[in-house]
Amino acid sequence: MKALVCVKRVIDYNVKPRVKSDGTGVDLANVKMSMNPFDEIAVEEALRLREKGVVTEVVVLSVGPAKAAETLRTALAMGADRAVLVQVDDGTEVEPLAVAKIVKAVAEEEAPGLIITGKQAIDDDSNQVGQMVAALMGRPQGTFANEISVEGDAVIVKREVDGGLETVKLRLPAIVTTDLRLNEPRYASLPNIMKAKSKPLAIKAPADYGVDVAPRLKTLKVSEPPVRQAGIKVADVDALVAKLKELGVPA
Repeated sequence: MKALVCVKRVIDYNVKPRVKSDGTGVDLANVKMSMNPFDEIAVEEALRLREKGVVTEVVVLSVGPAKAAETLRTALAMGADRAVLVQVDDGTEVEPLAVAKIVKAVAEEEAPGLIITGKQAIDDDSNQVGQMVAALMGRPQGTFANEISVEGDAVIVKREVDGGLETVKLRLPAIVTTDLRLNEPRYASLPNIMKAKSKPLAIKAPADYGVDVAPRLKTLKVSEPPVRQAGIKVADVDALVAKLKELGVPA
């Protein structure tokens, strides 16, 4: 069985994003970029399934600018077999529906038994692509996966829900989105980083799949969240009650 894993190039999670002075978006100049953490978990899970003999090939896919090839090389260094980059112009924001349509088209070419994505990207937090791919392809989906196992022609997904954990059994082929506690991604070793440079990386364009990536939404303004005010320490309960009354907090 082949596994198709979707990855996205985002601002590194250790970096605090800066808003452009004109409010048109986030400033990416000289900012460290890396693989979306949830997608890194997705790559790791596909590799573990391959090590168990369940998956025979791991293909990673990204939709983004030319520099997204670096993110794909990271996935290849982790152990993925080959990569596909659907390249768009630098600065072009591809909306989740367009990404889902591209994933669907690539999946129809690759015929994977399992499509694995991170549950969301940390730059826009849309949490939409996995669900949209499942809807477009008419395939079962297991979102927010906490544990994944394959049994015959089905995948068992233990997923995180508000009330705890829910276990679903999905007939393959299926789509799974990964949550934070699924696994801990491995570090790429130096020999694997060197090997990744020679692994196949195909460059495609959205037009190759007949997908229009023109945005349907327009961002009017991007602004920093309001600065949180400092807290106030009080000596005792009486002082706390008096302060709440002063602030007009209802009893």
